[in-house]
Amino acid sequence: MDESEDVPKDFIKLKSEKLSVDEVSELVVSPYCGAVSLFIGTTRNNFEGKKVIHLEYEAYTSMAETEIKKICRDVRQKWSSVKHIAVYHRLGVVPVTEASVIIAVSSPHRAESLEAVMFCINTLKASVPIWKKEIYEDEYSWKENKECFWANSEK
Repeated sequence: MDESEDVPKDFIKLKSEKLSVDEVSELVVSPYCGAVSLFIGTTRNNFEGKKVIHLEYEAYTSMAETEIKKICRDVRQKWSSVKHIAVYHRLGVVPVTEASVIIAVSSPHRAESLEAVMFCINTLKASVPIWKKEIYEDEYSWKENKECFWANSEK
């Protein structure tokens, strides 16, 4: 394969269907890369002593996609060797143990892809308009990301 046939790509998707780790990781595989790093954020069954039944996500989809594209652009500026980036986020109901977000990054070496994945999830939580509602046994709570810039600006 000629390197020109394997141009860097960004794969961004917000969807209500179950996310597939295999599907997302396969998007970023490249013969020029020896590393594929993944972050998988899943729904856990508890939060501060409360039993979590499931999570629900809502998004301002067009703005969220625009912000994720900016994150991908920033990754490429910081780690020029990164080849492919995939950011998939689930919307709607996400049951316990299922993935809410999957981020995959490929690069020739592991350091760049690992650092880029961490940057992606931290920046996504800080800047992308996706909102999480935790549903407990007898109540619910809209969750604010500690990293979220607009949440901290009013304090």
